[in-house]
Amino acid sequence: MVDLVWLIPTFPLLGFLTLICLGKSVREPIAGWLATTAMAGSFLSVLLVFIGMLLEKNENRQKVFTLFDWIPAGDFKVDIGFLADPLSITMCLFITGVGTLIHLYSIGYMHGDSDFNRFFTYLNLFAFSMLVLVLGDNLLLTFLGWEGVGACSYLLISFWFRDRANATAGKKAFITNRVGDWGFMVAMFLIFFNFGSLQYLEIFNILESNQIAKTTTTFIVLMLFVGAMGKSAQFPLYLWLPDAMAGPTPVSALIHAATMVTSGVYLLIRVNPIMVEASTWSTGLIAWVGVGTALFAASIAVAQTDIKKVLAYSTVSQLGYMVLAVGCGAYTAAIFHMITHAFFKALLFLGAGSVIHGMDGEQDLRRYGGLRSLMPITAGTFIIGWLAIAGVPPFSGFWSKDEILAFAWNKSPLLWIVGIVTALLTAFYMTRQVVLTFFGKPRYLDAGDAGDAGDAGDAVDAGDAGDAGDAGDAVDAVDAVDAVDAVDAVDAGDEIKPHESPWTMTLPLVALAVLSVVGGLIQLPFSSSTKWLEHWLEPATFHNETHLHLSSSTLWVLALLALVSVVAGIGIGLTTYLKEKIDKQIFEKPILHNAWNFDSTVSRFMGGPGSKAFAAVARFDKQVIDGAVDGTGQIVKKTASILRRTQNGLVRTYALGIGIGAIGLLIWFLTRTTI
Repeated sequence: MVDLVWLIPTFPLLGFLTLICLGKSVREPIAGWLATTAMAGSFLSVLLVFIGMLLEKNENRQKVFTLFDWIPAGDFKVDIGFLADPLSITMCLFITGVGTLIHLYSIGYMHGDSDFNRFFTYLNLFAFSMLVLVLGDNLLLTFLGWEGVGACSYLLISFWFRDRANATAGKKAFITNRVGDWGFMVAMFLIFFNFGSLQYLEIFNILESNQIAKTTTTFIVLMLFVGAMGKSAQFPLYLWLPDAMAGPTPVSALIHAATMVTSGVYLLIRVNPIMVEASTWSTGLIAWVGVGTALFAASIAVAQTDIKKVLAYSTVSQLGYMVLAVGCGAYTAAIFHMITHAFFKALLFLGAGSVIHGMDGEQDLRRYGGLRSLMPITAGTFIIGWLAIAGVPPFSGFWSKDEILAFAWNKSPLLWIVGIVTALLTAFYMTRQVVLTFFGKPRYLDAGDAGDAGDAGDAVDAGDAGDAGDAGDAVDAVDAVDAVDAVDAVDAGDEIKPHESPWTMTLPLVALAVLSVVGGLIQLPFSSSTKWLEHWLEPATFHNETHLHLSSSTLWVLALLALVSVVAGIGIGLTTYLKEKIDKQIFEKPILHNAWNFDSTVSRFMGGPGSKAFAAVARFDKQVIDGAVDGTGQIVKKTASILRRTQNGLVRTYALGIGIGAIGLLIWFLTRTTI
């Protein structure tokens, strides 16, 4: 059954081609069901391959299936082939599983949209690209999928491109990711120059048998990390991800939960043999960037008012945890948190979409309240997602986050301290979001409160976007949307009538809620026999995992302290927003709402000095570089026009030339001899 691995990307590819060919000839729900069926077929294919791999011995769980030669060029050869091993199949399981639920959810969410068919066409193409990324047996094929998800993210984020804010948000995501792509390409060039191959297994075999300079492997790891920073939204390349909220909510769930944002972390884990050979300071740098990004994004999330923006910064923070785990050598812990995050973050995004759907498009938390009784399924499942991401036992997020924190302590207590503060903030801002949405008084009935939604902060952000030019529009696009949505909310007044979503939207919520509860069972810390995921991933990690050198008592104390931080975060959130015994203005600072002004600073730079610098570079390229090339051509052209006059077809002209040549040779001969 492992030989069926080629079916995994084939189903979404067929779905994409079918929808392209049918175009608008099919009515609304049919296109959605076709795309969902294609994803379900891919998920079933993964299950078959997974079962077949389980029946193999541990040492035989790594196979390459070559379909055909892609680039045969002398010594350089690249095949279209798939690497089926525990890592790639694990990735495919939650990509296709969660992806199928998101496709099903989208049928209800996108109901009535004029571009319904186009949306599902993009979704299938996105899924195909992501599967090529994780299944590719070489770096170039991975890069092909890498670029595919980048292009599809642009199409999906700017799906409602008629709104300029959405279009610029898509461009921002596309351009920011190109910075990371530069690092990926440099790493590929270095690997081919030093290893002579781009095939993963060949690279690892050469690395094992030949001594590669540590400076070389270190530089390769750093360049790959630059690529991972772009896709997995690490500081400072995280800027695109919050603005990705401009796309439809299912897009946010697909990109932020189980697919594109995890590809950078996957890439680093895939090349773990190279990571092990790099200098320890480089992996330490990765760990600190990860934990720093986690804390930075969590501090911003506490003051956001858009329900999707809270989750967006939460995603950046959780990705920081995964990068922290990679930097600590805890590859299984990173994959474990990636899996649990796919469950609870998809649940939270789809739950947010259900709330937005039930609130007629309203996204401002300050216009919610009291929705628990009106949207019971959405509220119940969203609360499960809240407990999972906050790290409350026995929900899945507790087990994966606790394991990462243990490895952080093992590497440096300072890393653990930053991680535990981030955990407290996570519990706080998620409690704030749940309370403001589902508890308290219904604020959507109060037109006065609605007026507060259009506060000066968002209006200023929107103004800044205009001042900064196109670059500013791309950076502050979502803030501008917030301001418009807030005004629309005021106009809506008492017309908002919250309601539960249809079954196509609530069924995926229930399924993801169940997975968010039981997902932690795949890697329990009680004994070696309960660490199933670690044993499963051994063929892909090549036993390169860092082992914890901590006593059982230390692990119990660390787990208890992590639980205390979670309880403290939830307690502060409930006291502030439910019991209202703490002034909430303490947390909702404008500087936090504006993301520490980093986004706006980049916007002003790109719209001012940056724009002028790029214009100067363009002029230099046109006048100096292109001028040198064009000038050379002009010199050749003018010289040729002069010499062309001698070729006039007249015999006397040629005879004169021969005579002059003969005289010249005679003079040269006489001057060179002693006669």
